[in-house]
Formats: sequence, C-alpha cells, structure tokens
Amino acid sequence: MKAIEILKSASDLVGGDRAKQNGDYTLLHERVAELWSTYLKTEVSADQVVFCMTLLKIARSEFGSKNPDDGVDATAYTAIWAAILEQKNA
Repeated sequence: MKAIEILKSASDLVGGDRAKQNGDYTLLHERVAELWSTYLKTEVSADQVVFCMTLLKIARSEFGSKNPDDGVDATAYTAIWAAILEQKNA
C-alpha cells in the first residue's frame, strides 16, 4: 500500500463509519483516560491514551504475522493524537 493510500484509509477510519460507530473521538479518549487514570491511580490525558494506542499498533507490528491494518490504524491514531493536542492547546 502506498503512503497516500494509507492516509486515505486512515482518514476514512477517523471520519467514516467507524467514527459514527464510536462517536466523537475526543470524548471517547477522554473517557478512556478517566478509566485508565482510575485503574493506574495516576492522571492520564486523552492525548496520552491516543499516543499509547499508536505505540500499541507499532508494537503489534513487531510480533506475529504482519497486518497491514496496524499501519493504517497507527496513522489514524496519530492524526487523532495531533487533533486532540491542537484542541488542548487552542
């Protein structure tokens, strides 16, 4: 898959049917941050959640069989991370 195709696929994930299914990505990752903060007994932010999800996709690429979706998913998570950081710093 070419880089532009990966970006298009990631864009479709962030703004397409999956976005409709999962709801607002900022609210979703803020909720995940609340849950992780409670579980870990330390403050976790939404942007940290998304960054960690990107790292999860990178780690998955190092083990087992290769899954091209991991790169697309990591790209989508990176875009969400940047958007949340931009909102946070606005």
